[in-house]
Amino acid sequence: MRKIRAGLDGLQRVVEAMREEIPSDAVISLKGDLAAGKTTLVQAIASESGSKESVTSPTFSLQHSYGESLHHYDLYRIDFEELVRLGLLEEFERPGWHLVEWANDRLKAFLLHAGYPLWEVEILPDREGERIYRIGPLDA
Repeated sequence: MRKIRAGLDGLQRVVEAMREEIPSDAVISLKGDLAAGKTTLVQAIASESGSKESVTSPTFSLQHSYGESLHHYDLYRIDFEELVRLGLLEEFERPGWHLVEWANDRLKAFLLHAGYPLWEVEILPDREGERIYRIGPLDA
């Protein structure tokens, strides 16, 4: 597990570390409390990828894609059964990074069992204005 301490001005280092550690096709669970900086991290990833699009949390639309290979999900208000019913599981077949806010344990277990490369970036508060980012794979 890789740990990085960074404030907003250090998010580029976090993105670089993610690119070094995580394969180009992976599901990445973004774990952290409300207002931990999950969407802010996605903004930094999109920016580093060259996206000019405005990155916002897909709280009500559930998913936003930026280009062909960056997909962002906010699953705060839906459970696994609804994900299946909506057909969102098929979205994980698309190439690229799938950044998932609020991935529950049932979704993670399904993804691992189905053979998806599953990673987690946990965001923890640290000193004022800084966070600790823990980057690592999730195993079955």
